[in-house]
Amino acid sequence: MDKNTVTGIVLILAIFIGFTYLNQPSPEELAKRKRAADSIARIQARNDSIKAAQKELPPEEKAGHQNVANDSSIAQNLIDKYGVFAGSSVLAGSGQEIHFANQKVNLTISSTGAKIKAVRLPEYHTYDSLPLVLLDSNSVNFNLSFFLNNRLFNTSDFQFKAYIDGKPVNSTHIELGNDSTKTLSMRLYPDHSTDSYLEYAYTLVKDDYMLGFHIRFVNMDAYLDKRMSTIDLNWGTRMKLLEKSVDRFNGPTVYYKYKQDDEVDYLSERKDDEEELSTKVKWISFKHRFFSSILVADKDFEMAKVKAYTEENIKDPKYIRTVSSDISLAFARDIPMHFYFGPNKYEILKRYHQDFERQIPLGWSFFIMSWINRYIVIPVFNFLENFGWNYGIIILILTILLKLILFPLTYKSYLSSAKMRVLKPDIDKINEKYPKKEDTMKKQQATMALYKKAGVNPMAGCIPMVLQMPILFAMFRFFPSAFELRQQSFLWAEDLSAYDVLFHLPFNIPFVGDHISGFTLLMTISTILYTRMNQNMMASNQTMPGMKTMMYLMPIMFFGIFNGYASALSYYYFLANMITFTQMYLIRRYVDEDKIRKKLEANKKRVIKKSKWQQRLEEAQKKRGLYNK
Repeated sequence: MDKNTVTGIVLILAIFIGFTYLNQPSPEELAKRKRAADSIARIQARNDSIKAAQKELPPEEKAGHQNVANDSSIAQNLIDKYGVFAGSSVLAGSGQEIHFANQKVNLTISSTGAKIKAVRLPEYHTYDSLPLVLLDSNSVNFNLSFFLNNRLFNTSDFQFKAYIDGKPVNSTHIELGNDSTKTLSMRLYPDHSTDSYLEYAYTLVKDDYMLGFHIRFVNMDAYLDKRMSTIDLNWGTRMKLLEKSVDRFNGPTVYYKYKQDDEVDYLSERKDDEEELSTKVKWISFKHRFFSSILVADKDFEMAKVKAYTEENIKDPKYIRTVSSDISLAFARDIPMHFYFGPNKYEILKRYHQDFERQIPLGWSFFIMSWINRYIVIPVFNFLENFGWNYGIIILILTILLKLILFPLTYKSYLSSAKMRVLKPDIDKINEKYPKKEDTMKKQQATMALYKKAGVNPMAGCIPMVLQMPILFAMFRFFPSAFELRQQSFLWAEDLSAYDVLFHLPFNIPFVGDHISGFTLLMTISTILYTRMNQNMMASNQTMPGMKTMMYLMPIMFFGIFNGYASALSYYYFLANMITFTQMYLIRRYVDEDKIRKKLEANKKRVIKKSKWQQRLEEAQKKRGLYNK
């Protein structure tokens, strides 16, 4: 071998060695390759366990348990998609469910996405005696999304590991027992990391419907986008029927509270609706008629979009509505929040001092109505509960108390009607004197002059009725939304918060339904009798014929409305009518209309000095030829 050949070989070897040395991977690159190889091995190990489990399955179940990552190429695709979290992706292995409970709330928390998959309230049952599941495992969506290592990261794509009070969970059933609190942490670790993780921490408190919820990024700075200022949380569910019927005025929808002005608002209860909440929001609630699921921000949500709508082609007969929220959270290493899963009972909601109770429709838009319910009806109702009486008896006593309070107004209304009846012959004479249509102004002037001379105010009978209207409307709001009446029976009514069925119909009547409500029927009959009594007490039978017909049609129309409504409300109105009949009977026995007649005749003889305003008005009418002395 000559010198030139040896030199060439040496140079080639030198170049090869230099190239290898200069292109060797850095320690960081070696670590990255090792993590990738370990992730592939981890995924394949999980696949092997899945395959082994599949061999034990019956043939008909194997089709639903396919291995989705059965070779290295698919494992590599997972790494390309999820990076250092590939080993924790839902495609890399199966998850588990953990049941976490105190005395009030039973939670089912899935390791997939670390979400609350289902919520059951053990103290309550649905109208058909089934366990009351507030959030259903087949329809809940709870996902946090943000950018991680330049990838869009969705927590629903990953399996989390469970820890109880910082220790790995060994059981799928965890109850508080005698402990005052317990914290279930669901953690998502990057591959090969033990001190960096994303955590959902759920803290249950003994004997409470509220639980703490934290989203924490622990030692995750190396993975997070440093420019990230907000993260997005999507929470939604399909709501199912929990009661016998849906209340048309208190239906399932989304409630929310603004931070800026403490205003509580809500989406439509009967039609599809959505709202962009562009300012900070304190809480968002998925509200059933008697129960709510509320997510509360300790430091306010930046903004949100909420929707309530009905999905087409849902075959579940108990499905009623879909609600969802897309929430923007200000990014922080620790984002504290709370969940409330519980009843819409006024006293319970009020104790949290978050205005949760404003979800109960007590007439908040009309302050007098809400005052009546909050400061009179609810305290009296709760006081009467302490005696352990049936709720039908409590409603009876409450109605009697309200009627006693309103009795002075009823008495004044009757006196006004009695005075008008006494003046009826005089009014008839005026009508006979001015029969022509063009004499309408003269007839009105003569009638008003008669009222003034006799000392009778024709509006006196209307004013007491107007003053009673807020109470009637307050009751209309209170009884259908009173949680205390839920599933409480009385006489033939199985549930005072729902319609009662005296008998079923073999067909469906529009606006009425396929049944007849006993209390609604009694309310309608008593209202017709009350209308008849009022017309008999009227001073004149000159009422327009159309108005008379309308007065009798109104109870029939109300029957169609109330037949599918809370039986407690119809029962209350029936009791109110019967007590009014009793009051009128007693008043008529003790009020002497002859004395009223003598007093009015004496009043007619008085000389009444005209006011300056009346004198000017009469002078103006004389100039126009309208005044008749």
